[in-house]
Amino acid sequence: MTHKPGIVVTGASGRMGQMLIRTITESDKAHLVGAVERPGHDWVGQDVGTAMGGPALGVTVTDQPLDAFAKAQAIVDFTAPAATLEFAALAAQARAVHVIGTTGMTEEDIAALKPAARHATIIRAGNMSLGVNLLVQLTRKVAQALDDDFDIEVIEAHHHHKVDAPSGTALMLGEAAAEGRGVALTDVADRGRDGITGARTKGDIGFTAIRGGDIVGEHDVLFAGAGERIVLRHMATDRAIFARGALKAALWGQGKAPGEYDMADVLGF
Repeated sequence: MTHKPGIVVTGASGRMGQMLIRTITESDKAHLVGAVERPGHDWVGQDVGTAMGGPALGVTVTDQPLDAFAKAQAIVDFTAPAATLEFAALAAQARAVHVIGTTGMTEEDIAALKPAARHATIIRAGNMSLGVNLLVQLTRKVAQALDDDFDIEVIEAHHHHKVDAPSGTALMLGEAAAEGRGVALTDVADRGRDGITGARTKGDIGFTAIRGGDIVGEHDVLFAGAGERIVLRHMATDRAIFARGALKAALWGQGKAPGEYDMADVLGF
């Protein structure tokens, strides 16, 4: 790569937005060219560095995403599903790589990205960390090796501010387990238990969500059989791992053909 790609961060004021901005500005492989917030936000019109409580970075927060995207080679987007769909269309107009870390997207939301992917490179993942994406591969392999005498439960824990459950990472792991078993997750997912639910259905993949404190992200995949259990675990202690993964994806996407990719492509799994 002969130049440093310019990157725009959406949702600049959020925890991930600020971490992404720090990661990009500290990198010698890319530079920050834009920061986007929703109309009416206090940060709009301010230098993003000053708004974050640090030195000025020479980038003014804007509520006009297309203007920002027009200057960028990549957009990194950890926002909300409705905003991400809007950004996808604008990123496609700008022919910029769109890295999506937004969680809580429905199957309909994901399908709605396809028109944009005909014109731009979209890299979407429920989790951008190397460790989690390795865990996904391991989950698929273990599920493939074990039959449905082993119950599968995906257990995830996050901070008390998280608004969606199960987490995007938990759903990635559930999808991997279902693929390993050769079934569709939509047919076997058990995402809620309360009251007298009856015995567990054989072959179901269960989800348990924990919310509390400042937990960055913890994910276990439990394979429970008669007399034995196998637990695959990933624990994140620093949100920077997600920002570093997103930056890696934005750099990897430069020059790639339009289409939909994920972190398995980025990491070469």
